[in-house]
Amino acid sequence: MAILLTGAAGFIGYHVAQVLLQRGEDVIGLDNLNDYYDPTLKRARLEQLKANKGFHFFQIDIAEPDAVRDAAQSACKSGGFEIDRVIHLAAQAGVRYSLINPYAYIRANVLGHTVMLEFARGLKNCRHFVYASSSSVYGGNTKLPFAVEDRVDSPVSLYAATKKADELISHAYSHLFGFPQTGLRFFTVYGPWGRPDMAMFIFTKAIYEGRPIQVFNHGNMKRDFTYIDDIVNGVIKTLDNPPPPNEQGRPYRLYNIGNNRSEPLMRMIELIEKEVGRKAEKEFLPLQEGDVPASFADISAIQRDTGFAPTTPIDVGIPRFVDWYRRYHNLIG
Repeated sequence: MAILLTGAAGFIGYHVAQVLLQRGEDVIGLDNLNDYYDPTLKRARLEQLKANKGFHFFQIDIAEPDAVRDAAQSACKSGGFEIDRVIHLAAQAGVRYSLINPYAYIRANVLGHTVMLEFARGLKNCRHFVYASSSSVYGGNTKLPFAVEDRVDSPVSLYAATKKADELISHAYSHLFGFPQTGLRFFTVYGPWGRPDMAMFIFTKAIYEGRPIQVFNHGNMKRDFTYIDDIVNGVIKTLDNPPPPNEQGRPYRLYNIGNNRSEPLMRMIELIEKEVGRKAEKEFLPLQEGDVPASFADISAIQRDTGFAPTTPIDVGIPRFVDWYRRYHNLIG
């Protein structure tokens, strides 16, 4: 049996694929390699994955149902296996870019999500459909930490609205068609091979290059920074524990997946400065449209059901990220 993994060349998808391959799974990876950020990094991730004989990659757009079907059929025919699980991580990422190109979010996040649900519905036996949601669905909530039981009907960005739409569509599919689904609300994932559009990457690059960094909300920001190894551990534990029917008889659930600690943005910057060996020139600015001042994950549900327990504080994770950045960009020496 095999796992279909969307967003395989992405940050989280790459790391999830590595762990699945290490444990002997066949992984069919889908990704369109778009240029939202430099595809060179995506291709570098892919080169590492392609070294594994159990990895089968197809460059396609998940919003095109025929392309998804044809890729899956081709992989199954050549590999002699069937797909019984789906990990759907592909999405148009980024809160701020959704203010510029809203159509990309509707196509990738809403249409693409529906295409993948239809694909899963058509499988002979879909044992589990695990998909990426986001902590952004909590919008302007002021109660901390964010709990999965909190209301999430006041998004402050289109990106957040599309992720909430994904949760609702998945719930409807679970009710109508009965295959097990779990949505994961990720909280500020960082680490080696991370996305260049994320603050940690942007700050590290700017400090190395001697350029000022933009610090929004005048530095009064807090984030539940979650190290990639902890995220992957949570994704795998979730995959291996499909939900039983809930009180309504539907095999459906949602989890927060975070570090369970809300860290000040300025503390994150201090750790980067320490690792790089120089101070950042800071430009303090107001809170940006679509952004929120704080995030903090209540992870009690995923802990209870899967045993998930993050182990990497930012004091450990940020030096690992900066070390990777230094080596990837040949800044050693």
